[in-house]
Amino acid sequence: MRLASFSTPDNPRVRVGLVLNDEIVDAAQGARALGFAVPDQMQALIEQYGQAERGLRALLEQAQQANGRLSAIPALQGSGLVQPLSAVQLAAPIPRPRKNIMCLGLNYAEHARESAAARGRQAELPQYPVIFTKAPTTVNGPYGDVVIDPAVSTQIDWEVELAVILGKGGKHIREDEALSYVFGYTVLNDISARDLQAQHQQYFRGKSIDGYCPMGPWIVTADEIPDPQRLTLRLRVNGVTKQEASTDQMIFSIPRIIAVLSNGMTLEPGDIIATGTPSGVGFARTPPEFLRPGDIMETEIVEIGVMRNRIVGVEETR
Repeated sequence: MRLASFSTPDNPRVRVGLVLNDEIVDAAQGARALGFAVPDQMQALIEQYGQAERGLRALLEQAQQANGRLSAIPALQGSGLVQPLSAVQLAAPIPRPRKNIMCLGLNYAEHARESAAARGRQAELPQYPVIFTKAPTTVNGPYGDVVIDPAVSTQIDWEVELAVILGKGGKHIREDEALSYVFGYTVLNDISARDLQAQHQQYFRGKSIDGYCPMGPWIVTADEIPDPQRLTLRLRVNGVTKQEASTDQMIFSIPRIIAVLSNGMTLEPGDIIATGTPSGVGFARTPPEFLRPGDIMETEIVEIGVMRNRIVGVEETR
């Protein structure tokens, strides 16, 4: 199923919605109308999914009996709980993660090679996952504006990535059991300030500018993606494809990543893991390319969905 965080013009409170085709229903209120209890916030829903799943499945089953329309479920007709997707505002699926987003660098061989070449270094593929984090304040919605402030950075780059959302906590998780800990998957753009990366000689500062982590448009639950190593990633700027690859090109698979991260460190429900970007980033191009105000950036995983973020100058936000 597809689960989003959304608000409406008449109710700006962000809450969980269940998405089906071109409609979205308030998950908590819709499930209540059918006699079930579902949390209205994504973090709580993930933590309580064992109980909440029954209500969500009931909504889907009744919609399927009503020609695939949530709005045609008898208990919801005239309730105002179902809206066209076009009429709501989608936030990031987890609007404010309670922890930093865990990220992998150089997890696609061609990206590792292009990065080394751009920096004038000999390409060496990592023997172990390269791990860093992004601050929770980087999170942005799937259609939110991305602000460029030249006083902060003038080398803003794109990175399409598959993000893994954990549904269970654990420590010392075995690789062959790792996928059973996954709640679902979403699209993530690890927007990066390359000049700050170079200045500080590490990832965190250049990866943690406010709003530089669009996520969404929703979480697709793990049962609908049986093999996350067979997904197609794409990124376009102003309609021009800059990145296109498959997750089967990862150096370290998702089970391996989870096993490594959990080795001595407890992972928790709602943790977000960005699994790395393929080749085609801007700083490694000849000549280098960076985002500019007025650009439209589309970040897509074909089996999940598409985000569309407008790049704006800081003066437009004042």
